[in-house]
Amino acid sequence: MQELAIIEAPSVLGLRPSGVQDLPAALLDAGLLVHSGAVWAGRVEAPAYSPVRDAETGVLNPVGIAQYSVLLADAVGSVLDAGRFPVVLGGDCSILLGNLLALRRRGRYGLLFLDGHTDFYQPSAEPAGEAASMELALATGRGPRLLTDLEGRGPLLRDEDVVAFGFRDSAESAEAGMQPLPPQLHAIDLDGVRAVGAASAARHAVGRLTGGKSAGYWVHLDVDVLDDAIMPAVDYRIPGGLTWSELESVLRTALAGDRAVGLDVTIFNPRLDPDGRIAARLTESLRRGLSARTDRA
Repeated sequence: MQELAIIEAPSVLGLRPSGVQDLPAALLDAGLLVHSGAVWAGRVEAPAYSPVRDAETGVLNPVGIAQYSVLLADAVGSVLDAGRFPVVLGGDCSILLGNLLALRRRGRYGLLFLDGHTDFYQPSAEPAGEAASMELALATGRGPRLLTDLEGRGPLLRDEDVVAFGFRDSAESAEAGMQPLPPQLHAIDLDGVRAVGAASAARHAVGRLTGGKSAGYWVHLDVDVLDDAIMPAVDYRIPGGLTWSELESVLRTALAGDRAVGLDVTIFNPRLDPDGRIAARLTESLRRGLSARTDRA
């Protein structure tokens, strides 16, 4: 049984202060710490947010994101060094860079990317310059060097060590001019998940992530991978998505093995959940998914 350790990472540097910075407090208030049997491992505060797009990189807050990534990597690294399983509560999706930097310091790792969007934009195609729409591209070395070569360790991921899972934005991203996903990056869109079933698709994804040369993999969960009908508390909504039971099945499958090394949760906006019902349901789903680790002998 591996102890879980929750890190609060309420950064909105890659988005805007819309409310996603309240995600950690909302899930902790809903009982995630108690229900998961986790310990609290601290909170990493972000530098001041600026709404001004950087002229050189075309990205909002690039220097702040780079600095924050190092701070978050230190916190995640401390949890890993203690033999615990980090559960990082964002914030926006740019926190992924810090989590992956912690792993890159240790070697070669992969990523299971659970997201309703592929987040592979280049700055010229991202309307607001939000890194939360670019983090997968940045992590694989595509974009401004300030964010793709953190500590001189870039790229944080190799294309072949990534599985993008459950996305449903292909038409939208193509229309916006997003760069295509590279051929070596394995992609299972929502239709692909439904074609074989969530559990089978998750097993296939884990097989890809454990069949190569990486030492393990991180799991990134942007809650907009869930069906918009049950998860409207996000800033960029898109119809369709996974059910609660499908998400729980995917998480249990992904987190069960020893090669899974951490999880982050992003984009849930508690300000769009005034009665807290969605936070409670999300907390329950996370508890069920994380039970694959806490219930192990």
